[in-house]
Amino acid sequence: MFGKLILWCILLVLCWPAALLALVLYPLVWILLLPFRIIGITVHAALDLFRAVITLPARILQGPRAWSRP
Repeated sequence: MFGKLILWCILLVLCWPAALLALVLYPLVWILLLPFRIIGITVHAALDLFRAVITLPARILQGPRAWSRP
């Protein structure tokens, strides 16, 4: 976090219009990309659920000792 602030301050000194543009556009880009992040989290959760359902019979057949191992 502190490193980003230092980089932004350097950009402000070298090219202040680009620094101000980055300061204004960063929240807008973050808001525009938020739905894609939510979709990614949802797809990841669905694939994890699918994998758990597919591997459940094998985990049950291994017995209770296999579940206690890390």
